[in-house]
Amino acid sequence: MRRPEGPQRGVFTRRALLMMAAQTGVLGVLGQRLWSLQVRDGHKYAQMALANRISTRQLAPARGRIVDRTGATLAGNKVNWRALLLPEETSDLALTLARFSAIMPLEARDHARIERDMARQRRFIPVVLHDFLTWDDMARIAVAAADLPGVLIDVGTTRLYPQGGLLAHVVGYVAPAGEADLAANPLLALPGMRVGRAGLEAWFDTKLQGHAGSVRMEVNSVGRVLGETDRQEGVPGEELQLALDLDLQQSVLRRLDGQSASAVVMDCRNGEVLAMVSNPSFDPSLFDSGVSEAQWQAWSSDPRTPLLNKAVAGLYPPGSTFKPAVALAALAAGTLSPHDRIDCPGWLDVGGSRFHCWRKHGHGSLDLHGGIKNSCDVFFYEVARRTGMEVIALHARRLGLGAPLAIELPHARDGLIPTPSWRRQHGHHWNGGDTIVSGIGQGYIQVTPLQLATYAARMATGRAVQPHLARRLGGTATPGRVASDWPELGIPYGPLAAIRAGMFSVVNDAGGTAPKARLPLAGVQMAGKTGSAQVRRVSRAAREGGHFDSSKLPWEYRPHALFICFAPYDAPQYAVSVVIEHGNAAAEVAAPVARDIMMDTLRRDPANLALAPGQRVAAAG
Repeated sequence: MRRPEGPQRGVFTRRALLMMAAQTGVLGVLGQRLWSLQVRDGHKYAQMALANRISTRQLAPARGRIVDRTGATLAGNKVNWRALLLPEETSDLALTLARFSAIMPLEARDHARIERDMARQRRFIPVVLHDFLTWDDMARIAVAAADLPGVLIDVGTTRLYPQGGLLAHVVGYVAPAGEADLAANPLLALPGMRVGRAGLEAWFDTKLQGHAGSVRMEVNSVGRVLGETDRQEGVPGEELQLALDLDLQQSVLRRLDGQSASAVVMDCRNGEVLAMVSNPSFDPSLFDSGVSEAQWQAWSSDPRTPLLNKAVAGLYPPGSTFKPAVALAALAAGTLSPHDRIDCPGWLDVGGSRFHCWRKHGHGSLDLHGGIKNSCDVFFYEVARRTGMEVIALHARRLGLGAPLAIELPHARDGLIPTPSWRRQHGHHWNGGDTIVSGIGQGYIQVTPLQLATYAARMATGRAVQPHLARRLGGTATPGRVASDWPELGIPYGPLAAIRAGMFSVVNDAGGTAPKARLPLAGVQMAGKTGSAQVRRVSRAAREGGHFDSSKLPWEYRPHALFICFAPYDAPQYAVSVVIEHGNAAAEVAAPVARDIMMDTLRRDPANLALAPGQRVAAAG
């Protein structure tokens, strides 16, 4: 074959050179691109590939425990195996949910919750599909894992209240985060994260929550989880130890069983709340997953108000338990001396109105001691008239009545000690009769059982103790555990001693109004004060007719029965308040309950106090 010659050979050579140049250029571009991908940008693309293979999500920390003074668990956590869905790991959410529902049937409320959670949460935050999986449940999900992209089995914790309703009002409860919570902290959307909604759970919520952890998981191209590559557990919330004694709490509840009532037990020296019961109660665990409408209606329509913590949010006229405060105000103001005598014929006429004593034919001539011992209404009508409501209010608040208290519970109410200036602020005139009825704890006065217990403790010790529930938080002792942490009230010992002596006679002397409160313990005596608080006005005709019997009224119209006390009398350690709603007669109903609670408290001695008999607590450090 002849080789091309002349002009033809030159054309062939040029074509070959052009093809070689083009090939060289293409190879150069490819080489440059390969160099960019593997050398210059290799780290970036390696990270992108890793991100496609590795999914990172945050883990909810275990919520801090709440324990009593002995370490018994009041609120803890239990293991919860659950199925989660990572929305960002599945391309067809509806199909994945349909397949999951075929394995683990979901109710309509579950579908609604899942849709709500996916709509308001970011796609990288897992959504709970099903809680409390059994081993069989997990096996079925694992077998179908190839058809469930983004679905994984996870273990977390759920809040546990082993004491049920016993401490529901104090400990409170947790519930899923709402829109406002998530707006403030998106991490609250993590599976297992809950927000404190009531009680101590709400008050110490941020301390109990802890800090989130994280887990890195390997996934395939369709989002199936292949396994974990790393896990960093979250930091658990801080443990909260209370002053409450679980055994004493149970004992108090047993004594109040069947009553719509509340009771508080306090350490007189330092204000620690050792028991706080509000009856009836509710199951706090129901709020973790959501309360049914039927259950909510049952609670809301119950006249005994099971959802209300009566101890801190129940408001009641103090009745005759208020009389020692009136006496103290009069002694401080100089409008009464312990030896002044007031005659009680059974009524007091003021400005055309007649105010009756509870004893129809009166008590005769009484001094301060006799006035308290016999709980004479006319005596305290007159003392209040002489002293004036502004002075009485000042000293009542000083003793803890109608004033805010530093208790670690949300929604605690301040109560009310009315005054003429308060009445004018509301556009009304203060009448002389308003002062008269206030002298026996009626009228506009409203207090809580916790305030009554604080009042009894301050009367007993002369110190401005504040009630508190927490003893330790995160292992650190909270302030207020010793008497010297609380200042003295600044009330002279004489007036306090005179009032304490009257309260002693209420319980221990013949003719006192609360003989059923007497302690059957050798060498231990208790001081106290009864109170029956009317909830509706009794007409003059009914009183003077001699046939009025409040026990025959419908339950909701009967007076409340109250009792406050402290013991031992010579070295006070404990104060107790009891309020029996519509219990009618305090001496017959509330006093025996308070006696039994005090007896059990003294026997258990949860505060483990050791004061010598006769030692003045007001002087103790």
